[in-house]
Amino acid sequence: MDNQNTVLCRCEDLTRERILECIQEGCQTIDEIKRITRAGMGPCQGRTCRMLIAQELSSYYRVTMEEVLMSGFRPPVKPVPMGVLADSYEEGSGQK
Repeated sequence: MDNQNTVLCRCEDLTRERILECIQEGCQTIDEIKRITRAGMGPCQGRTCRMLIAQELSSYYRVTMEEVLMSGFRPPVKPVPMGVLADSYEEGSGQK
């Protein structure tokens, strides 16, 4: 199997080849790759691909995984059902 065609981000259908292109073009963090490719912005929010991309960065730049700058999280950090948000809104007051 061709290692370059391995899909690293299933949600955004991004191959290892595409991620490596970004790295070779100068991307040094997961966030930089995310901004260019949308890696980690699909339904899983990077739970599947974040570590795979970090491994590619670690390998390319010859640094430990601990040295790879992990992307930050913005609230909510886990999926929240829309009903929970709707229930927290007080009808007619415009306030929580």
